[in-house]
Amino acid sequence: MKTYLFIFALAFTGFLSAQEINWMTLEEAVAMQKKNPKKIMMDVYTNWCGPCKLLDKNTFQNKDVAAYINKHYYAVKFNGEGNDVIKFNGKEFKNPGYNPALANRRNSAHDLTRYFKVNAYPTMVFIDEQGGFIFPLRGYKTPQQLELYLKMFKNDDHKDMKTQEAFNSYYKAFKPEFTQK
Repeated sequence: MKTYLFIFALAFTGFLSAQEINWMTLEEAVAMQKKNPKKIMMDVYTNWCGPCKLLDKNTFQNKDVAAYINKHYYAVKFNGEGNDVIKFNGKEFKNPGYNPALANRRNSAHDLTRYFKVNAYPTMVFIDEQGGFIFPLRGYKTPQQLELYLKMFKNDDHKDMKTQEAFNSYYKAFKPEFTQK
């Protein structure tokens, strides 16, 4: 009996310490910005994208990444080839070329994907507190690689980086704090 209680206690402790990102739609994030201004980090993925699945598993499941995003950003999951109708910044975005038979394979790019200049998956799009486009971060990133951008955009440090040299200096000086797991 004591063995079962011990195993249950370990499992329950692990469950409580697990951290997940609070994903929402873009419309929900914009509504939340009006109440409590924060930037938006939008994960643009597709159902068929292997690196997108790795990003979910290895980076977004990291407790430090999840905690930081939940505290400082509104996190949006968006299928870049999906069929959702999205209202953003006074415009309506659709995927007129969407083919339901290709739902889990390459499909037509959504108009919002094009609007944010996404041309590869995964791409994390950063949006400021007023709905302005900051940057599309392309490709798979480890927790430590993503940390650099999460902190840079959150603190508006990118605004002072007018050249590649300025970014390189920032990159060299950056000391990651997120754990690997």
